[in-house]
Amino acid sequence: MVLGLPTAQVLVFATLVAALILFLWGKIRHDGVALLCLLFLTIVGIVPAEKAFLGFGHPAVITVAAVLVIGKAAEHSGMVEWLGKQVLKLGGGQLILMITLCLLVAIASAFINNVGALALIMPMAIHAARERGYNPSKFLMPIAFASLLGGMMTLIGTPPNIIIAAYREEAGLAKFGMFDFAPVGGLLALIGVAFISILGWRMLPKRKTVDNSKALFAIEDYISEIRIEEDAPIIGKTIRELLEDVEGKIQILGINRNGHQLHAPGATFKFKAGDTLMIEVDGDDLKELLEIKGVVLGGEASSADKSDDMSTQISIKEVVLADYSPLINHTAASLKMRSRYGVNLLAIARRDRIMRKQMDNIKFKSGDVLLIQGPTDLMGETIRQFGGLPLAQRDLGLNYKTSIPLALSIFTLGVSLVVFDVLSVQVAFSLTAMAMVISGILPIKQVYTSIDWPVIVLLAAMIPVGESLEQTGGAALLADSLMEWQALFPSWFMLGILLTVTMLLSGVINNAATVVLMAPVALSLAQGLGHSIDPYLMAVAVGSSGAFLTPIGHQSNTLVMGPGGYRFTDYLILGLPISVIMVLVGVPLIMIFWPL
Repeated sequence: MVLGLPTAQVLVFATLVAALILFLWGKIRHDGVALLCLLFLTIVGIVPAEKAFLGFGHPAVITVAAVLVIGKAAEHSGMVEWLGKQVLKLGGGQLILMITLCLLVAIASAFINNVGALALIMPMAIHAARERGYNPSKFLMPIAFASLLGGMMTLIGTPPNIIIAAYREEAGLAKFGMFDFAPVGGLLALIGVAFISILGWRMLPKRKTVDNSKALFAIEDYISEIRIEEDAPIIGKTIRELLEDVEGKIQILGINRNGHQLHAPGATFKFKAGDTLMIEVDGDDLKELLEIKGVVLGGEASSADKSDDMSTQISIKEVVLADYSPLINHTAASLKMRSRYGVNLLAIARRDRIMRKQMDNIKFKSGDVLLIQGPTDLMGETIRQFGGLPLAQRDLGLNYKTSIPLALSIFTLGVSLVVFDVLSVQVAFSLTAMAMVISGILPIKQVYTSIDWPVIVLLAAMIPVGESLEQTGGAALLADSLMEWQALFPSWFMLGILLTVTMLLSGVINNAATVVLMAPVALSLAQGLGHSIDPYLMAVAVGSSGAFLTPIGHQSNTLVMGPGGYRFTDYLILGLPISVIMVLVGVPLIMIFWPL
């Protein structure tokens, strides 16, 4: 016992503090931290061993997995992308474009995963901004925040809502319906989107992301061709040896030998006289390279023309890394990107910096934008293996005209089964996901890759940890501490405190983990005050979706950091006023629609 607390409570609180520190440290993935917490509490006997992994079968976990599959099917059908392209055909200036994009993302996020909706709209936003001469940095953070706001509108819009619904059902009350979150979440989303799209985006500083008329990487300025003459000393040398000689200052993109093009040659490839090398190099390093005897420029064609000979088989893509990417915390050298994935890494953009030199030993981070070159027909699969999202607009499938109506019909049927209480939400959406696969809308090989497994593991591991907080009396202890303020402040103030604390936590740890930790406290607080649990659960739901203050609180925020060239403090500039609005408007709305 420490400070009069039972040993079990001390261990639970210590575990949660350690988890928070590890979440902030960021060296261990969130799902790994959650598993460590669960295993520790199981070893010390607080979580029974036979119940340690029951979280993987929890209705909330099953529902989240099913919703992720459905969202991927909606994306694969071309539904959202087709709608977005129709909307973007509308005229108007920057304000109209901002309103259109934010509304589109918010509406899409109400029915598919927030990150999935953002991933679909982000390339359109970048393309539309470049085409019309606007800076994309003015658009990307607003649409990321709009994706968070949109998720609050429905039961399936965001995992926290699904978890909150499960807690209500476990408390013995009727489960939340599909649109029970809409009165509060919908109005907050509308107000938030209005603020962001009319006023908020104007507060953002212009960041150096792109020349308004060009892509993020002006790669044509760095591609050259060199030819190896008969007397060149590098004849017989390998690519590895050449790169060592020039200290890795060039990237060899391809080699033309006797009219045959070899893409991404291996490190042991040996040069011969007459080889023509397509390389990526800046002007100063090219000059140094040409000082090598027998190495001459390959021709007088423009650099754009030089890349055309490979354009039919080889393409260049900008890809932003999601926080679940297997590349995170690894380097190109350790991953052996060229041999493993068959692509050349041409550049890395991180915030407002573009790195072209010594990239092999740079550790990848979530939100990095990679410029990669590879075979066109394999590029889509390679990007999926990267855990990345392409920043170029993707072409719709040839069958989208038939896939969209079918996908929409299946989705509507699934929602109807929930709305009319025919099936429980986990069964209804599992059935919907299966129908999407059986009908051929989503290829079966993409079912498991469409599920964000780190989120699933995080949620499944944190549910028993959250239950231990309640069962040991830790949640009641925290609630009692909050109730001491009841004599000094009115009830609405208590709701505001709960919402604010939840929002601050969601800015530094995953929102699913936040809601698992705060929901037991909300239940204990409501019961201690003799109030309905609904307004307190709603406060946690709203707060957990309010991760506007940092780039690490939600994947959507992280994804736009690299392409937008944002700094950490930029999120405070726009995020702080939205957070204040969420509290000032959210608390009255909760009390109106969910009375104490």
